[in-house]
Amino acid sequence: MSFGETPITLIGNLTDDPEMKFTEGGAALAKFTIAVTPRTFDRTANQWKDGTTAFYRCAAWRTLAEHVADSLKKGSRVVANGRMRQHDWTTPEGEKRSMLAVEIDDIGASVRFTTVTINPRRATQSGPAANDPWNTAGNPAEPGDEPPF
Repeated sequence: MSFGETPITLIGNLTDDPEMKFTEGGAALAKFTIAVTPRTFDRTANQWKDGTTAFYRCAAWRTLAEHVADSLKKGSRVVANGRMRQHDWTTPEGEKRSMLAVEIDDIGASVRFTTVTINPRRATQSGPAANDPWNTAGNPAEPGDEPPF
């Protein structure tokens, strides 16, 4: 993150399936909206009350975009970290417009109200990771093998 950017963490639900696109250069882009509704407990009424829902337009790029499109769908409860970005443009009629959007750096399913299964992508055994005794990618332990400690 660069100096002067506005970091943000969102906890909410996807309003629709992520929309996957590719730029002319081939970079993957997933666009989606996260709805965030604050809840407070009203002690007088002895019940939870929903506040006003805010809708955040979000974008994820490259590998993260592909993982978002493969993993999340409408209604998925997520925890997302990113930064607010302002986008300015001029309409064909010459009107100036702007909007705020969130560029997502990391996102995952919330396990507060459900369970999830993690399917890690396996790395190949080359480079520094190949000599790392803690790296088990592509090298499952044999029955009876002990961890390297």
